[in-house]
Amino acid sequence: MSELRRAGSQVITDLVASSAKEGHPYTCLVYTILLPWAADLARELHLPSVLAWIQAATLFDVYYYYLSGLPLDLASRDLPSFMLAANPYNFALPLFEKQFELLQRETNPIILVNTFDALEPEALKAIDKYNLIGIGPLIPSAFLDRKDPSDTSFGGDLFQKSMDSSCIEWLNLKPEGSVIYVSFGSVSALSKDQMEEIAKGLLDYGRPFLWVIREKEERNGQYNEAEKEEEKLSCREELEELGKIVLWCSQLEVLSNPSLGCFVTHCGWNSIMESLVSGVPVVAFPLWTDQRTNAKLIEDTWKTGVRVAPNEEEGIVVGEELKRCLELVMGSGEIGEELRRNAKKWKGLAREAVSEGGSSDKNLMAFLDQIGN
Repeated sequence: MSELRRAGSQVITDLVASSAKEGHPYTCLVYTILLPWAADLARELHLPSVLAWIQAATLFDVYYYYLSGLPLDLASRDLPSFMLAANPYNFALPLFEKQFELLQRETNPIILVNTFDALEPEALKAIDKYNLIGIGPLIPSAFLDRKDPSDTSFGGDLFQKSMDSSCIEWLNLKPEGSVIYVSFGSVSALSKDQMEEIAKGLLDYGRPFLWVIREKEERNGQYNEAEKEEEKLSCREELEELGKIVLWCSQLEVLSNPSLGCFVTHCGWNSIMESLVSGVPVVAFPLWTDQRTNAKLIEDTWKTGVRVAPNEEEGIVVGEELKRCLELVMGSGEIGEELRRNAKKWKGLAREAVSEGGSSDKNLMAFLDQIGN
């Protein structure tokens, strides 16, 4: 993190200086979470700074209350993993603490949040001294307001895109609402035992699925063929008869496909927003950080999905549990019908928020006017 601060500070300082020399000075520095040094730098450069909070507004409140020593009405399973005694990432909480210390120095600090007013009305207003502004969902236009059909990606994918369109072609051949999409994001890695249980649940349920399984990263170039074979799922052939396994796909394209009936997700905030915009109900399978709190919001607040329950012995979600959740979400019973209704409702509200005159549209325009003046 220290090297990121050093190099980042130099680049930003050079950009601000060169832009001012050319007669186009910067008027504001927008930075995101875990980079509190950017606010310090902005002050040194005599620039106002604004925090872009890229998690739920609820998480902002949770961190604030926790770091302020105030009580939280959340069970441990619903707290961000950084707050747990077993958290191995000791760098995280001090960075959040530093972030709030910097915000304390400002008068009525502005925080731009990737959410929208209808989704988190109470969380956006929970802390009087902070001005949280919902400007989301921050989704490419082609999948949201459709003002720019060519706007299909932010270009920030962590992994090389494949130009192979076979997964979309495969989805197009499936009946409406019949396919399960399984993806655990760009960072998290599941154990071999957990992968085997997911495979078992998918096979037992028997519906077609699209499962993104990233290649395991090499360890100092020593990840050999024997290790690859060891990591291979024992039922790979059966899986490929029922569904399709890919290394990467365009998630928004997949979620927007009419064949999608359910999204098994790690509950990263981007994935949650994409599921809401696409109107796809979810099986919440949180792993760490903010995902646990997001899973609670999905199940208890927005009611667009159900959450898996790991077993007590090993903390693994067994195949039978995944099958149970899939039956609830994909089934024709009362719970499945309610989840689909709610997913459709939030899809409409998300699109309304970013449309002309919607809450996020007006919030962003007001912020730009304020900065411009």
